[in-house]
Amino acid sequence: MVDIDGVISLFGVPERDDGGDTPPGGSLHAVDGTVHFLSATAAAHLLELDGLYELVWASGWEERADEHLPRLLGLPAGLAHVSFDREAGGGGAHWKLEAIERFAQGRALAWVDDCFNDACRRWAAARESPTLLVATDPRRGLTAIETERLREWATAGAGARATAAGGGSATGAQPAAGGGEGGASASRAGIASETAAP
Repeated sequence: MVDIDGVISLFGVPERDDGGDTPPGGSLHAVDGTVHFLSATAAAHLLELDGLYELVWASGWEERADEHLPRLLGLPAGLAHVSFDREAGGGGAHWKLEAIERFAQGRALAWVDDCFNDACRRWAAARESPTLLVATDPRRGLTAIETERLREWATAGAGARATAAGGGSATGAQPAAGGGEGGASASRAGIASETAAP
């Protein structure tokens, strides 16, 4: 499950910081009248993960992701997307949770987003199937750090192909031993979570 705003479309135009880190590469594009800085760096990382995961757009962009991102960033065309109800969920739930769970149908999944809340973490911990939450800094998007975590998690299941809510072959995949947060409880449920402060 791949969010777009804060993962591929960054919040602001990146600049080199005082630590000398190279900012993500990318360029400005107008999408339906809104200007976005689209990260070519994040797109390259998604292409690396495409062989390990079935990528699914989990963004308010919905079908517009397939209309614009393959052309602008060279990402694969024809990726599935989650369709969201326009009313936010009640009880403090993240507005995407109900639709993502419905789309996943109990299968293993990794979800990359810049805006997880406690409801997301409770949902991930309660799922019977392996579930990985990977948070991004919305100013940098998907970087090599998150990509490596996703790669490790996908390949830790004895060669099983992890899925981002599609196919069903990765239900038995497990997170890398000792990796991520959660210790023994994460290993029990096949759950790991990473967070990045915005």
